[in-house]
Amino acid sequence: MKTKEQIISEINVRLAEEFEVEESSIVPEANIYETLELDSISLIDLVGIVHSDYGIKIEKEELPAIKTFDALYEYILSHQK
Repeated sequence: MKTKEQIISEINVRLAEEFEVEESSIVPEANIYETLELDSISLIDLVGIVHSDYGIKIEKEELPAIKTFDALYEYILSHQK
């Protein structure tokens, strides 16, 4: 299992590349939707990245609870296999 620090490092690099934002703007307390400028299509991309990189499927009903990057890190950390 990966540590939270490993997850943060990996996912921040991946999201910065995928959504073309500065990695420095991806901080734990930042709002994911605002920082990555997510719409419904790019939200699917985010879910796909988590699934392909970590084998974790984020259920549709769980998405509203994942508002910050820290919430995303914690979700990945707690759902690792």
